Amino acid sequence: MTICASIVIPTCGRVEKLRECIRLLGRQSIPSSSFEVLIGVDGQVSGLEERCRSAWTGPAEHLHFTQGPKRGQAWVRNQLLRQAQGETLIFLNDDMRPEPMLVAAHVRAQASLSTPSQPTIVIGDSPWIESDPDRLFDRLVRDTSMVFFYDQMRDAPDALDRDWGFRHAWMLNLSIPRRAVEAVGGLTEFPSTYGFEDDELAWRLAQRFGSEVRYRPDAVAWHDHRYEPMEYLTREYRLGYAALGFAAMAPECARALFKRDLLSPAERAYTEAFVEREQSGAQRALGSFLQTASMPGAFVDGPFSRELLDVCYSQHLPLKRWCWRSGLLDALRGEAERADTPRVMLAA
Repeated sequence: MTICASIVIPTCGRVEKLRECIRLLGRQSIPSSSFEVLIGVDGQVSGLEERCRSAWTGPAEHLHFTQGPKRGQAWVRNQLLRQAQGETLIFLNDDMRPEPMLVAAHVRAQASLSTPSQPTIVIGDSPWIESDPDRLFDRLVRDTSMVFFYDQMRDAPDALDRDWGFRHAWMLNLSIPRRAVEAVGGLTEFPSTYGFEDDELAWRLAQRFGSEVRYRPDAVAWHDHRYEPMEYLTREYRLGYAALGFAAMAPECARALFKRDLLSPAERAYTEAFVEREQSGAQRALGSFLQTASMPGAFVDGPFSRELLDVCYSQHLPLKRWCWRSGLLDALRGEAERADTPRVMLAA
């Protein structure tokens, strides 16, 4: 049987979440013999394959594991791309819970949207799994653009017809024709192993083929990741830190993404002034931001729910931006990425 799709999943060892993802991939609406699942382990994780393979109910030869040195998700995905046989590549994170129609929805969308001369990038829907108790912070992550922009996509009247652009090409639930990814040389491996490789791949596909990013909400994979406030702020710091290496290797894409030149002397001067000037404000904002993890999500229920969420979201933006700029500044100064950020920086 022809392999219609290769599902590409990097993992750093979240065994139970990966196991559940594999279990659900074995229960798709199309035969599991028609697609393959490629798992790439970023680093050595003892016993991972044995524990996860037992969850797979499809043909044994359609589930593959590859282990290598700890080099980051882009490197792992590139190793898996060399093994892929499917016409469609479906990229998932290891903490996704695919609905039964996920693979079929991506394959169907690619068949209707992609052409040999203009491949399409299809982004599926990835709602956050609700946790118990549901906190205000969880609602902000789930229902605003704090991490992803699904709230904007779901509410748009032209959601299915719009080209959402390369900034929406998140690889937690995404499909692309395999030959298109091969034609542009796969993913770029940036100096920092966190962030931007998905945006940059989509940007190169758009430049080379005119590829659009199209949203298909019937390709559903639930996202099993509960953020904590400090984890979220550390993510912003890490993205800021990674932005410099990204801009150095892909300057045109970086300028298109950030609408500014991170490599310019003027940008460095702006970043230094911003971090110094805004630190006291970020410190003041931190306390109320942390409190959102202690407040019930029902706090924003009612007729003005959307408005209250928007207010809370807007109030946290200066803190978010300060953490991002702090990461960028450390990179500009040639300092090592901090392991305990941003708490130490905010307390300085």
